[in-house]
Amino acid sequence: MAPYRTIGVIGGMGPAATADFLALLVAGVAAARDTDHPRVLVDSNPNVPDRNAAALHGADSPGPALAAMAHGLVGQGAALLAMPCNAAHGWADAIRAAAPETPFVSMIDAAVAEAMAHKPRAIGVLAVGATLALDLYGRACPVPVLAGDLAVVQPAVNAIKAGDSGDAVRAALAGEAARLVAAGAGVIIAACTEVPLALGQGDVTVPLINSTAALARATLAAARLPDRMAP
Repeated sequence: MAPYRTIGVIGGMGPAATADFLALLVAGVAAARDTDHPRVLVDSNPNVPDRNAAALHGADSPGPALAAMAHGLVGQGAALLAMPCNAAHGWADAIRAAAPETPFVSMIDAAVAEAMAHKPRAIGVLAVGATLALDLYGRACPVPVLAGDLAVVQPAVNAIKAGDSGDAVRAALAGEAARLVAAGAGVIIAACTEVPLALGQGDVTVPLINSTAALARATLAAARLPDRMAP
């Protein structure tokens, strides 16, 4: 039996980002055998109402769908919940209300904690419209947040969702990261889970925080049982 609580993943936003998160969970365990890994329950639901449309245009809220996913995962045995989608954290309260006894690991808090370890005077975020409109990082960061140009980031994210993470997309994101660094950002957060599927540390001149990787690390830390409870 692995020394971890069962993890429930509220995913599908998008599917490739969820798969990336699962791979990072696997890579993050110092495993010698299968049974060293945590049990992971995944609801990868690509039909959650669009977060950008909800935040920017008043379209259907994703909250009820996220709450139903959380409730279902807990019902299957999840003892801890994580959601590899930055924008959907705008409706995290719906998840917490649906599963009040189950810890929910915040991707936003995890990424901010890793960014602040570098002691930046300002943080740049490459994020989509809902994340910016709801000021998810601005409310969580103790230093100023510089937002990437949505006219650059959103088309890049859309391209990645459509399967294109090639040179042009990477160059567009790298160029926007460079602009934020020039404006004073000491750290860049890939604040959309599609961004690190194209952009890597080698493309950025300051520390790049992969929010998906930060969430994976925080989730494993939160899920790990105390030594006295481990087999």
